[in-house]
Amino acid sequence: MINSTILISSIATLLASMGFVTAAEELAVSLAEQPGYLSSEFIYDTAPFPSCHASTIEETSNGLIAAWFGGTHERNPDVGIWISRRDNGKWSIPEEVANGVVSESERYPSWNPVLFQPSSGPLLLFYKVGPTPSDWWGMLMTSADGGRSWSEPRRLPDGILGPIKNKPIQLTNGDIVSPSSSEHDGWRVHFERSTDMGHTWQATSPVNDGKDIRAIQPSLLTYGKNRLQALGRTRSSGIFEIWSEDGGKTWEEMTLLTLPNPSAGTDAVTLADGRQLLVYNHNPNYKGRSPLNVAISEDGRNWQAALVLEDTPANEFSYPAVIQTRDGLVHITYTWNRKLIKHVVVDPNALSLQPIEEGKWPHASREDL
Repeated sequence: MINSTILISSIATLLASMGFVTAAEELAVSLAEQPGYLSSEFIYDTAPFPSCHASTIEETSNGLIAAWFGGTHERNPDVGIWISRRDNGKWSIPEEVANGVVSESERYPSWNPVLFQPSSGPLLLFYKVGPTPSDWWGMLMTSADGGRSWSEPRRLPDGILGPIKNKPIQLTNGDIVSPSSSEHDGWRVHFERSTDMGHTWQATSPVNDGKDIRAIQPSLLTYGKNRLQALGRTRSSGIFEIWSEDGGKTWEEMTLLTLPNPSAGTDAVTLADGRQLLVYNHNPNYKGRSPLNVAISEDGRNWQAALVLEDTPANEFSYPAVIQTRDGLVHITYTWNRKLIKHVVVDPNALSLQPIEEGKWPHASREDL
């Protein structure tokens, strides 16, 4: 991987050249100085698309694979789903594996890919196609060789959207629970379940009314056999939480965490040691998508500050995806200024944790954090 000192200098120079900051020294946080940080890199340097967003990452038997949507800009019909595989310590050249072509004269934008490898069977790639999030539909492709080749895409049944941004989980009984949401009748969260390794799906009813708390894009966390917690994005109200005691079949009332977050995507993962790891924009002003932060919790309610991945005002670091691989390391990908996808590797056992009190990030580099 790229040497962290060289990478930080390169990022600063590139930021200044692109006009995102006035000087290279405004790069506020040096990842290399934070306990638990191991490395970071861009998945690609150049690509045949100017804009990208909404990455996802998964571990296969062949190594890591990442996907995102890329094109002229979000909502443009030329936006497709692109992937890259990390083989022998290097990311492959991005390739488009799916798009919204319906006919020779009709094409829609593609959105929000989600990679998921069940305990057995092929790798799953969910994504959306449609003019807007209010009227898109769910699509699914599979790969039996770790993402080197893909099946023909198939449309999911009516009423099933698939995971909207963040990965499903697989319960101890083999059921796959998919975190989903819709925007056509307010921002509302629901969950989808498959008992046959993703061949068929059943959906719950929405678990919020889309009015009191407007919520989308949940992540799923586990606490033992059947206790689940979902966390996710709201319409500038912070981060929502909701709990299930029966493996996601029924859900309690939705509430809010004490952590601040603008209307920006989050992701979370249950670590092998039982702790919960959350990646989100800790921004009490509820404006902008910087900084990008990592927090840790034992119980899903009380969170401790772990890392600041990015902290450059007026820039966008957003839509994180996070997994823990078999070697215990944590891999995070996220949108870097809508231009690139960044990949960060973290050792969760080496993190230095500090309490987040009254929603304020400890030792913040800016007063508004």
